[in-house]
Amino acid sequence: MLPSHHFAARTAGLTLEQHIPGQKIVQSTGDAWKEAEAQIFCRPVEEEEVLVPAVSDPLLVWVLSGEAKIEERELSGQWLQSDAKAGCFFLTQTEAPYLMRWKAKQDTPFEVLHLYLGLPLVNRAARSLGLTPSRCRMRDASGARDTFIAGVLSGLVAEIRSDTPDNRLFINGLLESLTIHLLRCYATTQSAPTAKGVHLPAWKLHKALSYMEEHLALPFDLDSLAALCGMSRFHFSRSFHTTMGQSPSSWFIRRRVEQAAILLRQTTLSVIEVALSVGYENPSHFSNVFRKAMGVTPRHYRKRQEP
Repeated sequence: MLPSHHFAARTAGLTLEQHIPGQKIVQSTGDAWKEAEAQIFCRPVEEEEVLVPAVSDPLLVWVLSGEAKIEERELSGQWLQSDAKAGCFFLTQTEAPYLMRWKAKQDTPFEVLHLYLGLPLVNRAARSLGLTPSRCRMRDASGARDTFIAGVLSGLVAEIRSDTPDNRLFINGLLESLTIHLLRCYATTQSAPTAKGVHLPAWKLHKALSYMEEHLALPFDLDSLAALCGMSRFHFSRSFHTTMGQSPSSWFIRRRVEQAAILLRQTTLSVIEVALSVGYENPSHFSNVFRKAMGVTPRHYRKRQEP
């Protein structure tokens, strides 16, 4: 059986892997990666909008090749753009989900490394610096460059792409050096621990999100979600809100609206047909929900998309 911290890092990777489109090229394996996980992906040239779920472990994304314009925003915030070029990195340790979209140049494959740093590794590194782990958190960074990070990640990429067995001592040394550097240069220290609820384990979050995605046209069913995760309604709702920054029903409604927006952009279905396809039998109610989320009615939204 895998250690719990290794399982947590792996499920964090699986959660994002299911939500961000692309072809996985390489996956870290073996005992050398017990406290971290690395994956290399080739991303599609363009993606309209992706919901990135909350991941409690620090995530470092390093651009290996290609170039893209990437935009990110909180669920209720404004889009923020950054340039992604080979050698730059993105760092996040988010308590709430966010939205992302990108458009890459077509002349070079858009390949990225995802590196998840397990909390046992981060906490041990924090203690070695005399820091209190519960008060440390990585700052967000988008499109940044750092020669030390680039050097360490180059070594890790070479190791996971090599045909020879991974060297545990070498990989652990690189991971620990990288984590200490991130804590020194990219972490904030809170004056006191913040009060937090219990996060929903990554595998339960994946189950719940997948179930809702598959049943967008059906009524929201909190009982089924809680049963699926083996939890009471109250504890599931509270843990989901802690992890995702919103209630399960709010997330469900948002995904309905996002799916409706895709249909309005990419199909010729009538507004009524779009409403029915995402579970709204009352067109007026659908219009109100859509306008509250997107700022315009479905008809005005479609007109804005026309050339």
